Parts: sequence; C-alpha cells; structure tokens
Amino acid sequence: MTRIALVCARYHRENVELMLEVAKNRAQDFGIEVAEIIWVPGSMEIPLAIKGLISRDDIDGAACLGIIEKGETQHGLVMGQAVVKTILELQLEFDKPIGLGIIGPGAEPEHVEPRLAPHASGAIDAIAAVL
Repeated sequence: MTRIALVCARYHRENVELMLEVAKNRAQDFGIEVAEIIWVPGSMEIPLAIKGLISRDDIDGAACLGIIEKGETQHGLVMGQAVVKTILELQLEFDKPIGLGIIGPGAEPEHVEPRLAPHASGAIDAIAAVL
C-alpha cells in the first residue's frame, strides 16, 4: 500500500484542519494510507518537516497544507517562493512526489475559503498521479 505523510501549518489552523480532512478523504479515495500527520508553526517550516518524512523508506510521498495570506509587505511572497522552490528541490533530491496544498502567497481573506477543498484535494491528486 502507498503510504504518505501530511505536513500542516498551524497558522490559520481552523482552515488548515478543514484542508486536512479533505486531504485524508481524498487519499482514501485512491487507497493511499496517510501514515503520518505533522503540524508545524507555519508554511516556512514545512520543507524541513517534509525532508525528514520523505527521507524515510516507509513514506512514498508527502503533501503540505497551509495558507500564506497577503500582507502589507512582500514578506509572504518572498517566503512563499522560498518554500515552493525548496519543496521542488526536495522532490528531485528524494525522487518522491510532494503535493502542494498551500493557498497563496498573496491570498486575500475572501480567496481562502473557496480554495480550501480544491487545494487540499489537488495536493493528493498530484501524488496519486505521480505514484
């Protein structure tokens, strides 16, 4: 059986918990076991947690769930670019898929709710397609 891990950002926890439920249900649709769920402070900490997980032989892939809202400065954009670039590099380093379920960067509050389910299920769909 395919086993994946989910890494969830606690920042915006209530919304990310909804994403987590969608992701778990979608994994079940594909017969994928969610072997581990890890919560980290925010999206910036996701790559480190993912690296530890996908380096394990018993984990076939991972998905990350989080939200990077638009702020008053470019901080979120810079952070989001760094996170996504690192996630892409981890996929290549470990040859395992990582589903990107991070809303943003630059998401306005009204953009978040309609994107929760599509981003969460899309992250799992990407893993299933690669595996």
